[in-house]
Amino acid sequence: MRILVLGATGFLGRHAAERLRALPGARVLDAGRSPGAALPVDLATADPDRLAAALRGAAPHAVVNCAGAVGGDAVTLTGVNARGPAVLCAALAAAAPQARLVHLGSAAEYGPGDRPRTEGDPARPLGLYGAAKLAGTLAVTGSGLDAVVLRVFNPVGPGAPLSSLAGRLAAGLREAGPGGEVRVGDLSAHRDFVDARDVAEAVALAVTAPGPLPPVLNIGSGTARPARELAAGLARAAGFRGRLTEDGDGSPRSAAVPWQQADIALARDALGWAPHRELARSLADLWAESPDRTEERAR
Repeated sequence: MRILVLGATGFLGRHAAERLRALPGARVLDAGRSPGAALPVDLATADPDRLAAALRGAAPHAVVNCAGAVGGDAVTLTGVNARGPAVLCAALAAAAPQARLVHLGSAAEYGPGDRPRTEGDPARPLGLYGAAKLAGTLAVTGSGLDAVVLRVFNPVGPGAPLSSLAGRLAAGLREAGPGGEVRVGDLSAHRDFVDARDVAEAVALAVTAPGPLPPVLNIGSGTARPARELAAGLARAAGFRGRLTEDGDGSPRSAAVPWQQADIALARDALGWAPHRELARSLADLWAESPDRTEERAR
C-alpha cells in the first residue's frame, strides 16, 4: 500500500508518517517542500496539471494532507490552507481518483460556541486562518473523491511548534530556568487538547477504514480544559518553581474563542477511534523532547 504524506516533516505530519510506516505492507512517501522529499511540491503554488503528472508516477493508494500554515500573511494562510487542498483534489481527480484522501482540518473552522461541537454544527470561523481552513475543507468534501476531513482540535505532544501555546511555553521555561519568570498571555480560555500521536492513530484508521467515511470527523479529547491547566502541567514536567505571569502577549485568535470542545462520538463510531494519552503524559513527553535552547546558543 503506497501512502503519500504531504507535510510529513511538520508537527502532525511527522507523527502521522511514523504511525503509517508501522502499518503492515505500507510504503510511505513524503511530499512537500523539504529537501529530499520523494515528491517535491508546494501546494500553495503548485500547478494542478504538473501535480497530477507527479501523482500518476507515485500511484498512491492513499494521500494524507498534513500541510498547512497557522501563521503568516494572508497570501500564506490562504495559499496553503485554501488553495492547496483545492489543487490537490483537482490533481487527484485527474491522476488517482480511486485514492483515499485524508485531510487535516482545524477546530478553528467552527468559531466560538458554548457546547461540544458536532460535525453537523455550522462553521463560523472568526478570522482568516479559520476561514482559509474551512475553504480547504469545503474543497475536499465537495471534490467527489473518497475523502475525509479530520477536524483536529488543539494538538499537543512531542515536537509541538512555537506557533502553539505548549511549544511557546516550553521554550519560555527553558529560557527562564527552574526558578525564573515566564510571561504568557491570558490563560483563562478552555481548549480541547489532544495528543498528536492520538491524531496520528486517527489518520491511520482513516487511511485503512473500508468503505466511504463521513465527510468530516472531529478529532479531540472530548474534554475542555483551561489553558492554565496545560501551563501548570508543563511547568510540573519541567520542574519549574518560578512564576508564570499572565501579562504577556497572547493570541488574538484564541482570545476571541473562550471555550471549545469536540464531540468525538462520530469518530468513535466511524473509525473505532478514541484518544488514549492523558494530557500529563503529552506534556511530559513534549518537555522530554523539547530542545534546550540555552545550550543551543552556547554551542
